Amino acid sequence: MKILGPDTLVFGVEDQESCTQFLVDYGLTPMGDGRFEAMDGTGVVVRRKDDPSLPAWPFPTANQLRKTIYGVADQTTLDEIARELGKDREVKFLADGSIEAIDDVGFVLGFQVTVRRECALPAEQVNAPGDARRGVNVTGALTSGNEVPPRPRTLSHVVYFVPDTEKAEAFYVNRLKFRLSDKFIGMGPFLRPAGTLDHHTLFLIQTPPFMQGCEHFTFHLGGPTEVLRAGSAFAAKGYESYWGPGRHQFGSNWFWYFNSPFGCHVEYDADMDLHDDSWVPRVAPAHADLAQEFLLQWREKWAPGGPPPPSEQRPA
Repeated sequence: MKILGPDTLVFGVEDQESCTQFLVDYGLTPMGDGRFEAMDGTGVVVRRKDDPSLPAWPFPTANQLRKTIYGVADQTTLDEIARELGKDREVKFLADGSIEAIDDVGFVLGFQVTVRRECALPAEQVNAPGDARRGVNVTGALTSGNEVPPRPRTLSHVVYFVPDTEKAEAFYVNRLKFRLSDKFIGMGPFLRPAGTLDHHTLFLIQTPPFMQGCEHFTFHLGGPTEVLRAGSAFAAKGYESYWGPGRHQFGSNWFWYFNSPFGCHVEYDADMDLHDDSWVPRVAPAHADLAQEFLLQWREKWAPGGPPPPSEQRPA
């Protein structure tokens, strides 16, 4: 099945205005009717939680990811998914040509021929002894002070809190042909659909039933410097950093997580590992040493020669 990854996340929210402002400040483009897009057309839809057009929310959590819509390569794949899921559950055929069904732990899924557009964008380059890729007279740092923060390029992945990761993993692997990339013992698996090489587009975390919902979602940026630039600009607007910046071990992606009015975390990420079917999944205990290769602590800008940074100042 040529499932490429999530095209759109549909949320039901209490405060639509603050969620709208959050996504604009995060870097997504408002398209009207509650839709916000990255550069390739993937995105987030925000509706009031009492909007009758939304699927029902059967879980007790406040964060309401009401539907995850996956993009597929072609109509053949869409038909294949409909046949497979139709063996044991209702599959709805919607007016826009997409289909809808519910996974084995209760999340509503949509599938559509993908909206993704090709984005021919340069990646971040580095100069290193023996491999100078950025080149001569091309600066890596931006120095005018007026640069616009980088824009999210594509919807990367979504993370679910679920009460039974084994049951959820079996559904995505056996029914939708996702591949296991890596797994944290006692926490859950990193999964990728067959139509992408990204280390994961779905991560499942074992939690009690009362916590079931979305833990976080994220969009890819163009490199680690873009994560730092975007995150710094976001923090300067008053958004609260939750975790990061840093770099993960499994997946190798750079990250920076923020609290959000959606009731879940929202991340910037970049430079994720790519894997094909020859990759042998790693299985390891879940602990801090494997959650990140390193973790940095953000603070306000500071220049040598000035007063000590706030974190190093001592009370008088």
